[in-house]
Amino acid sequence: MKTIALFATGLALSSQLIAQPELSRDTITRGKYTVIFVNKAPGFSAFTRQRLIDAYFEVYPKEAKRFNPHTLRSVNFIIDPAFDGVAGTADGTVHYNPDWFVRHPEDIDVVTHEVMHIVQDYRHDPPGWLTEGIADYTRYVFGINNPAAQWTLPDYREGQHYENAYKVTARFLLWAEQHQHPQLVDRLDAALRNGTYTPELWVKLTGKTVDELWAAYASDPVVAGLAATGGFLAQPGQPVTAGVAGVDRLHVLQQQFIDLRFGMFIHFNIPTFANADWPDPDAPASLFNPAHLDCNQWATAARSAHMTYGCLTTKHHSGFCIWDTKTTDYNVMNSPLHRDVVKEYTDAFRAQGLKVCLYYSILDTHHRLRPGFITRKHVEMIKAQLTELLTHYGEITALIIDGWDAPWSRISYDDVPFEEIYTLVKSLQPNCLLMDLNSAKYPPEALFYTDIKSYEQGAGQHISTSTNRLPALSCLPLNSAWFWKTDFPTSPVKDPRTLVEEDIIPYNKIYDNFILNVAPNRDGLIDDNALAALAEIGRQWKNDAPPVVLPPTEAPIISSNLAKRQPANASWSDDMNIMDFGNDDNFRTAWQSNPMVTSPWYAVDLDREKAFNMVVLTEGASDAAAGSGASAAGSETGGNITSYRLEYRSNGVWKSLLSGDKKGRVKIHRFPTVWGDGVRVLIDKYTAPPAIAELGVYDERRN
Repeated sequence: MKTIALFATGLALSSQLIAQPELSRDTITRGKYTVIFVNKAPGFSAFTRQRLIDAYFEVYPKEAKRFNPHTLRSVNFIIDPAFDGVAGTADGTVHYNPDWFVRHPEDIDVVTHEVMHIVQDYRHDPPGWLTEGIADYTRYVFGINNPAAQWTLPDYREGQHYENAYKVTARFLLWAEQHQHPQLVDRLDAALRNGTYTPELWVKLTGKTVDELWAAYASDPVVAGLAATGGFLAQPGQPVTAGVAGVDRLHVLQQQFIDLRFGMFIHFNIPTFANADWPDPDAPASLFNPAHLDCNQWATAARSAHMTYGCLTTKHHSGFCIWDTKTTDYNVMNSPLHRDVVKEYTDAFRAQGLKVCLYYSILDTHHRLRPGFITRKHVEMIKAQLTELLTHYGEITALIIDGWDAPWSRISYDDVPFEEIYTLVKSLQPNCLLMDLNSAKYPPEALFYTDIKSYEQGAGQHISTSTNRLPALSCLPLNSAWFWKTDFPTSPVKDPRTLVEEDIIPYNKIYDNFILNVAPNRDGLIDDNALAALAEIGRQWKNDAPPVVLPPTEAPIISSNLAKRQPANASWSDDMNIMDFGNDDNFRTAWQSNPMVTSPWYAVDLDREKAFNMVVLTEGASDAAAGSGASAAGSETGGNITSYRLEYRSNGVWKSLLSGDKKGRVKIHRFPTVWGDGVRVLIDKYTAPPAIAELGVYDERRN
């Protein structure tokens, strides 16, 4: 069999593809069908890989059953960055360009189109327009995720022609089936495969030439079902569906991020020239003067370690901006360098096939954006700066934010509203992950105010290698500090083997991306000892481990907590651990139920009726030490409360909201909006005297 076809490209599938080494090869069999999956793309998403495999086993047997039961039982999928197009099929093998799925992660039905070419097995120089039109017809009929991919069959417009576009042809074939011959596509397909197709077949089946059929279609192009469903129609007689159940776009992006595995943090800013991570906030812009700045050297060094992305400190805590910003004079364009470092970095890393992330500090001591001084003008400055960064420098994979609602920064998500900033970022770049380095405060069992859980190892934050179920990032500097110091060129760096064996490899197995900080010196170059360490990491670690599939996770909590520090009440407490500790915005303290109480409860007064649509119950420690400041982690994943009821108070009456039995320390409940001036949890079953670290009430924005 030799079938050559491409999806959404006019290029031919060539046997002269640049050879790429195989990173993995897996053979998967379900029933009588097999797919051999070959990956040649470093960092290719394990989640996308699984979806492609699942799509094959979902659609290929259906296509075979309807059109060609004698089709191949075993096919090959090759993820090939050298393939110049979206996808192409020849001789039972489908080549996919991995970048297409990075940019279009929901377009899984590329599989449906391409494997139909294997089923077709047309050997007799068939018309290309008809071959591809039938393949898109089958994507429409058998596709599993077309709505999520926003793939539709286009309405008829003057100027279209059946030979001009795959989807135009597919819609024409649907119309012809409905209005002319109910088995038209099946008969055309069979004739194309056995070599009996001629243009006269249209006349034999419908009484009209194909051009006459097109003219009739153009005069009345209605296809039953399409108008009612916005361009999507399931198989005849089947209900319309919304695609793959439970697929969440954020989850796809999180999976893609952990698949990147290993990146370069680049702390380079005015602290580089002050020999201090926290320099004088009034240090002059003239201090920043890297005479030999070369971001290409940084990118080459990252590639030598098999890193897949970089992240640059666009603005650190002292407020100096290393891009051409219009928001403040305290920026690189007023330094002796007078060059946009962010642009040079993004250009250099992309030129070497590396993804681009940016770091940004909310805390800004130069502009007095610190506790007690924050005004609305500061918030607008933050939004303006983030807008510049997310509109002037291309696609940003992730934005890492620091100095925000951490115990040391003391700038809360109310001082600078998190939901407002988060919504802005997503409106500018929907595929950009936002992560706040807030693990010093928030528990590891849920995504509080971040798309990715982060751990700063140097600050004592360590991910659990046995219990983590969230997409995560762990960071560590190669040297003894984040920014360059005068002793760096002569001081030992961290051992490459230790970094590989104790950080990169074990963390990647638990959904944790590891980012290693490499600090350029005052010339704007990475020191020789750091370059050597990166090269040695690359010799010891090849980025070829099997992929890991991220478990489903709850959407992040991004809204302000309406219950924070509001008046609280409860059943009898244990010792000093009274009800105030259950909503004090401190997850290391907790309200503790007295062991004598058999039906404990806890309530928060919201002061007045407010709208809310989410309640989060975070359990605390099961001993009296919680209130004294001891860790409130009863366990990292488990909780003591096993059955409970939530109620809300409206017009002075307590009303049932829901009954819950969620496991785990953090129990997140989303529901349709209600109005009330109080929330109460009634605890029915528990394995030890209950403790509540925080009862959160939220009114989150929803589309």
